[in-house]
Amino acid sequence: MEPRSFDNDEALIRLRLAPSDARYAGNLVPGSKAMEIFADLETELALKEGGDEGLCAAYESVEFLAPLRAGDYVEGIARVVHRGRRSRKIEARIFKVIGVDERGVLAVKEPVLAATAVATIVVGTSADAEDA
Repeated sequence: MEPRSFDNDEALIRLRLAPSDARYAGNLVPGSKAMEIFADLETELALKEGGDEGLCAAYESVEFLAPLRAGDYVEGIARVVHRGRRSRKIEARIFKVIGVDERGVLAVKEPVLAATAVATIVVGTSADAEDA
């Protein structure tokens, strides 16, 4: 899997994990930060698909595959894999594109898949809500 595929059916986030994101020894970042990134990707897709922020109805799976540390540069990508009338099934991935060790020294030079998720989001427009 390559981290830089991006088109109109996808959402993309790039960020550096801050020292304030670390919660554990060795500047480790908790899995909840990956979940926050997944949520931001879901929101972007909901806006593109339905015109509002939508909401996450369920996670089918979440996998944490590599540790994240403060100082890492990460890239999150999500794409719609199935469309229902008001729901969308999405697949999301987080790559560590530049990683550091517990001392902040460069440790990862090639993208590493750090987390994956499959989720269902519910989308709609404000016009839909007024008609309900």
